[in-house]
Amino acid sequence: MEKNYNRRDFIKKTTIAASASMVIPSTTFGIIKNSEPSLTVGHGDFIYRVDQKWGVQDPSKIPVNDCHEMVMDSNGRILMTTTGSNNDNIIIYDKSGKVLDSWGTEFPGAHGLSIAGEGKDQFLFITDPDTHKVTKTTIDGKIIMQLGRPKEVGDYTSDEQFKPTETAIMPNGDFYIADGYGENFIIHYDAKGNYLGHFGGKGEGDSSFNCCHGITLDSRDKNNPTLLITSRASQEFKRFTLKGDYIETIKLPGCSICRPVIHGENIYFAVIITKSWDSYDGMLAVLDKNNKIVSLPGGNAPTYTNGILKEPTYDGKTFKNPHDVLVDNDGNLYVPQWNSGKTYPIKLNRV
Repeated sequence: MEKNYNRRDFIKKTTIAASASMVIPSTTFGIIKNSEPSLTVGHGDFIYRVDQKWGVQDPSKIPVNDCHEMVMDSNGRILMTTTGSNNDNIIIYDKSGKVLDSWGTEFPGAHGLSIAGEGKDQFLFITDPDTHKVTKTTIDGKIIMQLGRPKEVGDYTSDEQFKPTETAIMPNGDFYIADGYGENFIIHYDAKGNYLGHFGGKGEGDSSFNCCHGITLDSRDKNNPTLLITSRASQEFKRFTLKGDYIETIKLPGCSICRPVIHGENIYFAVIITKSWDSYDGMLAVLDKNNKIVSLPGGNAPTYTNGILKEPTYDGKTFKNPHDVLVDNDGNLYVPQWNSGKTYPIKLNRV
């Protein structure tokens, strides 16, 4: 189970060791080519060749710390959040792994990243549990709106209780904030940032959460869109109506889930760890439309017994605490990693 104080203490204890073990690339700005044989991972129809060097840069020019999430804009550019107070918190790649731009030093705990809109009207939502804020920006970083703790919710008595980790944006501009490291409420706002309601809170019941780390709109059923929300410490997803009514729980034993990512009929997500926060670990998972895992890139072949997932096993070589997965139109995957010795994102090319 990841608790805030454990996570922060672990980062402090491992910062020196991680920095000392980091290999400094010998090239300057640009991509470092991988001359090692390709590692192939995955199962069934979801097999990938791993490119560990896809996003690697010269850290003296493009530094990163903990990398959290990635999205793609309408021009095919890939945007990523990374933490730190002495570096840009948003880094923009092209599909080849070249850095095009970076901006934003005011998000030292940069975590969740959501995108919506079209063309020049695209915008981002950035969550920062360290500054206790959610920020809406233009695609190039101009701040449009900032929200702190929802004062309409009586459970919050101080700004520090609000530690947002994710947002989900609706087609009409409404959005939901998941307070995954805070009080575990899901707070609903209209497009202008006006409070509309909330649900959830800490707990083990059907309508509560044990780290509501990620949230997304699941519109695969166009007539009945729902919210798919992580209860990470309980290793499960929970599904709710847009009004906050509980529908179902999808249990995934052994999977400490970050956020769900919908692509086509499938759900993709990063399993940040399988056993311990004290060692590099983790894998990706692909669920089919029936909520069954069909591939575990970076892990063993998924196995079910009497309809229950057998806890997966990390392959020991592919990932270092993967935190998110971005799927492009060709089915390739891009993966940022948390607390991984300041490593850059990697790419999995679909076979």
